[in-house]
Amino acid sequence: MPVRKRKIPQRTCIGCDTVKNKKELIRIVRTPDGEVLVDFTGKKSGRGCYICPALSCLEKAFHGSLLEKKLEVKIGSEAKEKLKTELLTGIVHE
Repeated sequence: MPVRKRKIPQRTCIGCDTVKNKKELIRIVRTPDGEVLVDFTGKKSGRGCYICPALSCLEKAFHGSLLEKKLEVKIGSEAKEKLKTELLTGIVHE
């Protein structure tokens, strides 16, 4: 009996619009409470979208309001700075 190849989940980065393996991307989630967080585990509940682990992709997502459209929430400047910090510190620690 031949070994079945497992399908690797693919996601699209909202910043650069590149399709990559899900594990290569970072999930940003809007929780049921309306809070926007970086979800390194990929398991938090809420509406999510994916982004490359690069600040340039996050900037592109902010610039075109793509992140706000995907998460269906208004994101203030404080929340944007918090996301940048979480993304940068998370990349350094991983």
